[in-house]
Amino acid sequence: MGMLRALLERHVVPDIVVGSSVGALNGVFVAADPTAAGVERMVDTWTSIAHRGVLAGSVLERVRTLVRGRTYLHSNDGLRSLLDGRLGPLRFEDLPVHFECIAASIERACGQWFRTGPVTDAVLASCAVPGLLPAVEIGGEHYFDGGLVSSVPVGRAVTIGARRIFVLHVGRLEQPLRAPATPWQVGLVAFEIARRHQFGDDMARVPDGIEVHVLPAGTDAPALSVRYRRASDIPERISAAHAAASEFLDRVLTQ
Repeated sequence: MGMLRALLERHVVPDIVVGSSVGALNGVFVAADPTAAGVERMVDTWTSIAHRGVLAGSVLERVRTLVRGRTYLHSNDGLRSLLDGRLGPLRFEDLPVHFECIAASIERACGQWFRTGPVTDAVLASCAVPGLLPAVEIGGEHYFDGGLVSSVPVGRAVTIGARRIFVLHVGRLEQPLRAPATPWQVGLVAFEIARRHQFGDDMARVPDGIEVHVLPAGTDAPALSVRYRRASDIPERISAAHAAASEFLDRVLTQ
């Protein structure tokens, strides 16, 4: 949100938006309304997300959900309600800015880019963190979080014609990894190694003549952890990202 705010303040408006995981959620919102007012509505959404029931429930309720669903702790009903409330029955073709998002096909073990048809299910699929949210079925196929196959989809932006790319990430790219100290951290560190390796490969393959700017987050973003539902520091993180991205953009846009 802070990065988007800084970009729009400098009249950088996207022609193409590609997103993966939570980037699909933010991406469709900005593709639907690429204005400063649209970003402020997104800020309101995130600062109040703890009260919107997206990842609601006590420990007992999460255990009950796990027993019923067997593979996830939360229903995606809250997230679906959030999308429907903001977007309605929107299709990719109706968006004012070209938007694509990726999800990981379970049956084919590969990435699937969505760019036509209903938006909500595609975004839910891209956000379906394994173990936290249920896989999403689309056209008889089941999908998990797009971050499993393309966490920072620079390559896709290049493929569909982008010439100047701004990477808006959640902050963890800027933090050095540490050896895991708990079983939970083992999986997170392994995932981080894979996503950063892929990002490095994608950056190395960017053709000459294409600009790629990785915006700074301005703060140490927490990795996904057992405290993943914490929302109290969201306003501070938005402000820090806005300040850092503003300083960065004032340098690169004047070169």
